[in-house]
Amino acid sequence: MQTHKAKRVVITIEAIMQRRLTDTIEAAGVTGYSILPVLGGSGRSGAWSRDGQISRAAGMVQVVCIIKPERLDGLLEAAFEVVDKHIGVVTISDVEVLRAERF
Repeated sequence: MQTHKAKRVVITIEAIMQRRLTDTIEAAGVTGYSILPVLGGSGRSGAWSRDGQISRAAGMVQVVCIIKPERLDGLLEAAFEVVDKHIGVVTISDVEVLRAERF
């Protein structure tokens, strides 16, 4: 089966910033992504957990995009507009997909 090269971008950001981030990347032409809740973790500020949180506003989410390599710079520029001023991590991985026309 033939595979095609793509990029997987994972943006971990405060849940309260999710809408702003997705609006920004959509405006940059990203049409597909998945949003996943982050249950807890540890970073520069120490360990944290969603346990006991009354609302999701204090939590974190991951926005996961799989895109064609030539679209990476546009996505990163758009995402950085939001992530630059807030807690957030952006990771990029090389992946292969089966149906390139979907990305």
